[in-house]
Amino acid sequence: MAKKKFSKEWLQQHIHDPYVKLAQQKGYRARAAFKLTEILDTERLMRHGDIVIDLGAAPGSWSQVARERLVGKGGVIDGRIVALDLLPMEPIAGVEFIQGDFREDAVLEQLQQLIGDRRVDLVISDMAPNLSGVASADSVRIQHVCELALEFSRQHLKPEGALIVKAFHGSGFSQIVESFKRHFERVVERKPKASRDKSSETFLVGRKLKG
Repeated sequence: MAKKKFSKEWLQQHIHDPYVKLAQQKGYRARAAFKLTEILDTERLMRHGDIVIDLGAAPGSWSQVARERLVGKGGVIDGRIVALDLLPMEPIAGVEFIQGDFREDAVLEQLQQLIGDRRVDLVISDMAPNLSGVASADSVRIQHVCELALEFSRQHLKPEGALIVKAFHGSGFSQIVESFKRHFERVVERKPKASRDKSSETFLVGRKLKG
């Protein structure tokens, strides 16, 4: 009974959420688009000519934002956007999509075919694991997802590149931050306005890889 009540409350919040309405008006696939927009504006990241990798991209709202930022004259993208996800994703004009696990060699080979030996300017990851509700187990899963994005970035980013990942406050969060600080010169936490107050989600931005 409690679960049903919670679902109804969540649905009501979702329906009346101003960011949900705004996303529908602007044609974004999810309200998460506004979280990335605010982080990019605050950090002054993503500019024409950039190569951007979107990890865990589906349904595609972050790739939509990236496209808006990089689109130039005649609607052509000035730069490169490659989106990866285990799930299928509806096409976005100018965004190259690879379906598969970015830890697997076959997927990394597809990525290399698209970008060659060029290093990446920005890696963005809105990935989140399936949470069980058991705090200790969930913190390990969250940490693992962040570590995957970090390891990918260490392999593919330019030295002056940046990584944006979704994390969650709680057990294990400080370890994620420490891990970022070991590999990036500058690490900041961002809680965008579009992130719900009740949510423990926090976005980490790492900039400039340490040698």
